[in-house]
Amino acid sequence: MLKVAIIGAGAISAAHITAYLAFPERCQIVAVVDMYTEKAEKRINDYGLKGAQAVTDYHELLDQNIDLVSVCTPPYTHAPITCDFLHAGTHVLVEKPMASSLQEADMMLEAAQESGKLLSVVAQNRFTTPMMKLKDVLDSKLMGPIVHVQVDSFWWRGYNYYDLWWRGTWEKEGGGCTLNHAVHHIDAMLWMMGPPMELQAMMANTAHDNAEVEDISMAMLRFQEGALGMITSSVVHHGEEQQLIFQGKGARVSAPWKVVASTARTNGFPEPNPDLEQQIQKLIDDLPDVIHVRHAGQVENVLNAIETGSPLLVDGKSGRNTLELIVGIYKSASTGEKVTFPLEAEDAFYTREGIMQNAVHFYEKKTEVENFEDVDITLGRKLES
Repeated sequence: MLKVAIIGAGAISAAHITAYLAFPERCQIVAVVDMYTEKAEKRINDYGLKGAQAVTDYHELLDQNIDLVSVCTPPYTHAPITCDFLHAGTHVLVEKPMASSLQEADMMLEAAQESGKLLSVVAQNRFTTPMMKLKDVLDSKLMGPIVHVQVDSFWWRGYNYYDLWWRGTWEKEGGGCTLNHAVHHIDAMLWMMGPPMELQAMMANTAHDNAEVEDISMAMLRFQEGALGMITSSVVHHGEEQQLIFQGKGARVSAPWKVVASTARTNGFPEPNPDLEQQIQKLIDDLPDVIHVRHAGQVENVLNAIETGSPLLVDGKSGRNTLELIVGIYKSASTGEKVTFPLEAEDAFYTREGIMQNAVHFYEKKTEVENFEDVDITLGRKLES
């Protein structure tokens, strides 16, 4: 029985707790940590975590032989907490984004390598039936080479969203919607496409003048094999539609699921290619559904890796790749320059201090609240239809 601790009792911690409770024969939550002890106690009581202790300072757990922790704290704390637990001999599942800078991400990767413990970065959207099947379709090459990818990460957040004390600053949140909302869709795109060679980006803050960070960004990408891409990240889109569209030479597929295949008439104009559409649809239909989805699916993957040595689907390097692309967007949007990859340690945007100094500060934070009411949050379920 693996001993688990939840570090941070904010809104996202509920998804982690529920995920671990799906595997009662394999793990037990023994502690919930939060700087506000009453929040930790509430999580313990609400989920009936018998025997779990409420802890104010995570350092108290470093010598208690915890097997696995979920880090559910603000982004600027991810690196020190993760490194401390890895060096203490504990496996770590850390919430997105992995860190607020590439320097911190590299510190986390180094700690994992030195300790020999597992580091996984939350990318729960991979662990859904539509995304797993979409990945298999792309890997099948039935569509032909990919020529264009479109990522629409459309969310809506009210003005007071950025009143929470750690949100809306480059120092503590590490960025706006690109880092903290589109991160999952960017991760999925990289998982399916691989990394781009270069990008050009723009960003703005159009509706939240109580935040330093962006509330919308757009990036144009170029990939090694010649494909182009477009990523739009937003918290100003009503309806919160999200989609990933992959255009191949022979067909297009997407999440939410849609397949369209075309062939050329004698004059070059399109006509449907039902045979290819049916072939792709049969592949989708024959693939198995995911049993444990989202956070539960990722927790299962981490538990399997701990218990059997099987590979992580989302490791620390994968989390860093996603962060590097996002930092590239911030660099291009702030400087107006085209960005090429990789971003090296000498780059002005490599450290958190460098990002704070060089990224565009749209506004200053006007108000701060310690806590919001404990209500449900949206996790991008629109991709599953």
